[in-house]
Amino acid sequence: MAARAMGTCDDSKKGMVTACESYLPMVKLMRKVLHVNGMGKNVNIFNKRSDELQVGVDIPSRADVLVSEILDSELLGEGLIPTLQHAHDELLVDNPLTVPYRATTYGQLVESTFLWKLHDLSKNEEEASDSIRLVPPGLDTILGVKTQQHPMQCDAISKEINLLSEPFKIFEFDFWKRPDSQGDSKVLIKATNDGRVHAVVSWWVLQLDSEGTIFYSTAPGWITSPVATYTGNWRDHWKQCVWFIPGEGIPISKGEEVHLHAVHSDTRVSYNLATQATEIREGDSSSGDSHLTLSPERIAIYGDRKWRSCMLTALKNLLRERVHPLCVVADDSVFLSLLIAHLSKNSKVIALFPGLRERGVQYLKAVADANGFTADRVEVFQKKKHLTLHDTKQKQVDLLIGEPYYYGNDGMLPWQNFRFWKERTMLDSVLAEDVLVMPCKAMLKACAMSLPDLWKSRRCLSKIEDFDHSIVNNTLGACGDLPEPQEGPLLPFFIWQCGETKELSETFTVMEFDFSKSIGPCYGKAQVEFTEQGMCHGFVLWIDWVMDAKNSVVLTTGPDERYWKQGVKLLSQPVAVGVRGSNTGNCCSTLLEATFDPSSGELAPMRTVLSSAVPPPFSSSMIPSSVLFIGAP
Repeated sequence: MAARAMGTCDDSKKGMVTACESYLPMVKLMRKVLHVNGMGKNVNIFNKRSDELQVGVDIPSRADVLVSEILDSELLGEGLIPTLQHAHDELLVDNPLTVPYRATTYGQLVESTFLWKLHDLSKNEEEASDSIRLVPPGLDTILGVKTQQHPMQCDAISKEINLLSEPFKIFEFDFWKRPDSQGDSKVLIKATNDGRVHAVVSWWVLQLDSEGTIFYSTAPGWITSPVATYTGNWRDHWKQCVWFIPGEGIPISKGEEVHLHAVHSDTRVSYNLATQATEIREGDSSSGDSHLTLSPERIAIYGDRKWRSCMLTALKNLLRERVHPLCVVADDSVFLSLLIAHLSKNSKVIALFPGLRERGVQYLKAVADANGFTADRVEVFQKKKHLTLHDTKQKQVDLLIGEPYYYGNDGMLPWQNFRFWKERTMLDSVLAEDVLVMPCKAMLKACAMSLPDLWKSRRCLSKIEDFDHSIVNNTLGACGDLPEPQEGPLLPFFIWQCGETKELSETFTVMEFDFSKSIGPCYGKAQVEFTEQGMCHGFVLWIDWVMDAKNSVVLTTGPDERYWKQGVKLLSQPVAVGVRGSNTGNCCSTLLEATFDPSSGELAPMRTVLSSAVPPPFSSSMIPSSVLFIGAP
């Protein structure tokens, strides 16, 4: 677009456009797009960071115009400030034209129990019945979330938020001049409601032109300011940000003044809040002050009474069947490591902690005494090789347990936690013949859903401002409008943050996985009737973990559970569905098939058959005319 605006499409002497990108696959893709649009000679692309470009080497002279899009949900996280600093110092003329022209950040004080539970583990676990203290008194920073702004679709919880102030301006960054590396802003805020400040919700507004006529905003839907008004289009790439106020928050009354002190570095923004009755709550944006930092969702899980009660019940059931057990915690669960050591004074516990490693060791040492056992009761296995009988002093493992949870895997697809099953298989030589495994099995669950916002955001690109972008679809993982036989990938999402959603079928089981046996290929299929009329955009999949052999404790991670991501398989084209007997002519049932590949730990391409009549028995030699393939047949 820059090349077209400068008139270089017809006469390259009118100007020159230089683009830079450090990621080589994206550079190759950019060149393909330019070639397809007949503009390969109009834009000079460098496989470099912008701070690696040199005037007189890469470009003949300083540039008159800067066009950039190095923004994340927080605004600064992708290095906006150092990039602009280098550009103004080395690459641009004085007073250049820039797009965007300016960015302004705004914030609002909110009260929300949901947001509070995402960070205050210390207070939330006080009501748990298991006597475990992940955050013991006096060790308030031993375990927590990273002190930073956390991206979130705040519109999804708008009904659970009590707004405690009007929106307020925080920072303003002018792209047309060199920004400072550090900055601060002091804002006096008057409370508009009684409540407790649990968080600061923030967003930004771009002024794209110098005249102030074109704006783009990431404001939440409840904002009605003419400039910062919500665009109405759900998006996944830019969200609002949430800054958690430590502990239980700050109580305020309507009309009370709150002092906010915002500080920014090159890449982060942090906030301090104070009222007349409270001390300033300090935050450090450069590094977390907890010894062990987990995601907000994991903190909320560990503070959830229902989840902890399920784990307690399942583990007590196992311990009734074993005396003096050797227990191996196969994942990164600090909770289960503490719980087994606390419950069974006669047990020996080995924690593998494949992700936590030394951090897990230091954490257990710090909290052992507060949880009623000595630190030597739990051994963290730190060798790179797998556990052997030599490591267990020839004693076989009686209990193999996990949540399962693997540190750093929070954003992965649900079945990628089947790493637990793989670990169980690799430990086969040290397991007792009657070993008890928790969870003992898992079930792949699914539900047909209407997901219009998510589908639109992942649909294929075609022409954008008259430029053909269709060549990028496969590389960028487009799902909707894909030509046959191409298939979009399975994607991890918090369904509750995916805009407009509607369940169109009952939950159904696609296949089961037995962890008492070694890992192996699995196949499953399920026939399901649609229970609602609407447009089906795809299927949401998740795992239900069966913790005990009696099926008395089952932990679901479905769409109603907001602390877990689900897997989503979007259809190439939305399909109108309805209830059988409604005489709409819409599809009324679906047959879904899936295969688990143990070598990759992934679900192989799935197939669905959508039908408006009762489908005949399915066989590989008979493909109905109404087949819609999700993946290769």
